[in-house]
Amino acid sequence: MPLLPTGTGAHARAAPEAVALRLAAARTRLILEQPFLGALTLRLPLEAAAPDWCPTTATDARKLYFNPAYVATLDAAQVRFVLAHEALHCALSHFARRGHRDKRRWDQACDYAINPLLLAEGFRPPDNALYAARFDGMTAEEIYPCLDPDDQARPQDRHLYDEPPGSGSGGEGQRPPPLGESERTRLDVQWRQRLAGAAQQARQAGRLSANLARLVEYLLQPQLPWRALLARYLTGVARDDYSYSRPSQRRGDPALFPSLRNGQAELCVALDVSGSIGEDEMRAFVTEVDALKGQVRARVTLLACDADLAPDCPWVYEPWEAFELPRAFTGGGGTRFTPVFDWLARAAARPDLLIYFTDALGEFPPAAPACPVLWLVKGREPVPWGGRIQLN
Repeated sequence: MPLLPTGTGAHARAAPEAVALRLAAARTRLILEQPFLGALTLRLPLEAAAPDWCPTTATDARKLYFNPAYVATLDAAQVRFVLAHEALHCALSHFARRGHRDKRRWDQACDYAINPLLLAEGFRPPDNALYAARFDGMTAEEIYPCLDPDDQARPQDRHLYDEPPGSGSGGEGQRPPPLGESERTRLDVQWRQRLAGAAQQARQAGRLSANLARLVEYLLQPQLPWRALLARYLTGVARDDYSYSRPSQRRGDPALFPSLRNGQAELCVALDVSGSIGEDEMRAFVTEVDALKGQVRARVTLLACDADLAPDCPWVYEPWEAFELPRAFTGGGGTRFTPVFDWLARAAARPDLLIYFTDALGEFPPAAPACPVLWLVKGREPVPWGGRIQLN
């Protein structure tokens, strides 16, 4: 019997079951060849869907829905791609990360984020998959503002978790309802647990690629707002504190009373101006530091570096001066962090904290400096030492 019979009656009704068997076979091969992604696909029950609301494939973070006629047009490699694609929507919690963003642009951004990951793993996409090389390595949040609001490109699949209520609660002729807030929160926690478990199993088997390992590390780290984390670090370098040192004996009072001591904190801020960080992002970061430095009475020394330090730096801002970009920076050259740390080694005084704003793709010094370092990172790259705050 052909995969999708063209007749009527029992043969036509058997088509969804036949396609479901084909999907199950593709999932089995994923488990053997790509155990991380295979384990994630196992968490999505397969369900045939009507073409009026599921022209290709879809997910609502509960199940994977498929149009049998569409799946029949795909070869085996493309079937594995669409399975992994839907599983990653769930594992990356795209259903819980949209926030205030426009749904159509968010759906585009999510597909632009997922498809490069699968291409890097050797998957072959269907012809209608969204892909742009400029988005490689970027998260959906980073891609979203780069998209044209008038772009009408459609993802290859349908993201049902945010769509208006359908006509029922599931089944081939019914569209499932959207997620409620409590269910969305529960599924977010559940998929993070599934992501961690799948990664651990694949890592133990030696079958987790470096690319996916970085992704998992990024997703499982605490997702606190970077501004709050930066404020916590800057507050920690404030020199206002209470001293219980014994007073001079000439005062004649033997009692110890707490006294407030204060001083000026010294911050060094380094900007990666190689082109990987946009000017709007730099200004947002500088504005945040400006708002915080007044609270801790900090003097800020600003450095700009791509492969070398900018020739007119450093720029020094006293606590009472507004901290702002001294000029526009044009990205160019490679990325080396060494010049900043060489400058620190030659500086007359050691700062209380160095904050480096970068994508962490570059040449690091072989050893950490004597002062504390905090990396504010756009992207998923790790850092060899120091504290790390995820920008998104």
